[in-house]
Amino acid sequence: MNLIHKIEHWGDTHHPQWIDYLRIAVGFLILIKGMSFVADLDRVSSLVQQVNYTFYIWGGVHYIVFAQIVGGMFIIFGFQTRLACLVLLPILFGAVFFVNLTHGFSFLMENYGCPLLFYFCLFYFLLWVRVNIH
Repeated sequence: MNLIHKIEHWGDTHHPQWIDYLRIAVGFLILIKGMSFVADLDRVSSLVQQVNYTFYIWGGVHYIVFAQIVGGMFIIFGFQTRLACLVLLPILFGAVFFVNLTHGFSFLMENYGCPLLFYFCLFYFLLWVRVNIH
């Protein structure tokens, strides 16, 4: 057994399970958010219009909804997790820094907490987590 196989075996045996539960919970909540956007596409288009970019509004809306539903399922099942995180990071970046900043800062930051937490979780999953499916 060479060194790479030893390192891989050690990583497989020392993988903390709580990270998998966190990944599944974040994926499930992103999936639910995408499904809620399907139920109210007018709200999503108004959020996209607040940013005042000159791209096609409905194209952006459909990208956000599709990426959240498919990305959430990918993260839940551990299939192409890093790719799903890479696709979802710009959406959450926009949610935190463009959409929520138009409402102004507040002391409690009630609109920033959840997207910011998801942003850091997706960033963590993108860089450091290796999904183990047994």
